Amino acid sequence: MERKPFSQACENNKQVILEKLSVVFDGPGVILEIGTGTGQHAIHFASNLPHLTWQPSDHPSNQDLCKPWLNEAGLQNINTPLVLDVSARDWHLPPINGVFSANTAHIMSWPEVKAMLRGAAAHLPKGGAFCLYGPFNYDGKFTSSSNQQFDASLRQRNPAMGIRDMDDLKQISSESGLALESDFEMPANNRLLVWRRS
Repeated sequence: MERKPFSQACENNKQVILEKLSVVFDGPGVILEIGTGTGQHAIHFASNLPHLTWQPSDHPSNQDLCKPWLNEAGLQNINTPLVLDVSARDWHLPPINGVFSANTAHIMSWPEVKAMLRGAAAHLPKGGAFCLYGPFNYDGKFTSSSNQQFDASLRQRNPAMGIRDMDDLKQISSESGLALESDFEMPANNRLLVWRRS
């Protein structure tokens, strides 16, 4: 058996995220996950939302990380993972109905975050939702001291990383044709943002 990578954060947040996704993605369709990582989210969401087809994807440097989890689960409603660099001009995607991404915006550079929002908007149908999970700042301020410490540790690793501010995200999303529909408070000073393609 392949040794599976493990994310404690995924285990901690998968159920509370599922509760929101079950409402947002209530009809059948294909959901693109940007930054599938270990695959733990994909397995949990696909197994509990059988009306959806889950489309994993990740950056070329992480493309194989999810395979041990997906291979062991063998779920019929999870597609073969795609290699996706959000900065690419063409994402080469099959038709999708929604997008989900967790804990990606703060590890991407700001140009990559903008590319993710614009790319998601370009591939979503009218009314399609993009659910983005993670920590975010408001009015240039951290929502907790732990988030401030987390941001400092990210920027120490790579100055291009960091917790993103909602004002900046709203500006880019609005320019891309996405409207913020919901901003859900989640455990551990995280949020789930639901953007809708207008």
